[in-house]
Amino acid sequence: MTKSAIKGMHVPRSLFLGFEHLFDDLERIHGAGRSGTDNYPPHNIVKTGTETFAIELAVAGFSMSELDVTVSDGILAVKGDPLDSIGREYIHKGISSRKFEKSFRISEFVVIDGADLKDGMLVVNSRVEVPEERRSRKIEIGSTGTSVRPYA
Repeated sequence: MTKSAIKGMHVPRSLFLGFEHLFDDLERIHGAGRSGTDNYPPHNIVKTGTETFAIELAVAGFSMSELDVTVSDGILAVKGDPLDSIGREYIHKGISSRKFEKSFRISEFVVIDGADLKDGMLVVNSRVEVPEERRSRKIEIGSTGTSVRPYA
């Protein structure tokens, strides 16, 4: 089928060339939101400056060796795989420490500066770095030095 159903809207994919990855991402996000699989671990995205932001993930109970943060092909992936609690017998286990994988689609201009784990929060710091040639700039009228009057 050449149409995508995103929130009841049918979008003909044949009208958009080179955007397959975007449609796939939207369908993945829409499906994850409906199934409830995208809720763990909870996270925040915090603007920390004009072109900087941090992704905070609540990963209580995970150590650094149980977490993995990678960036590949525009996807920031955070994985958590808790080590088995060998020799532990729980009377009550209310702290979730299940295996997870959370991914974020990032812009081609987003640079991941690093990650820190403190007090059960994994913080991934990033910034937007747009190359000078891709930034908006004002074009002055008559800036070429010659004015052409086609209807003189």
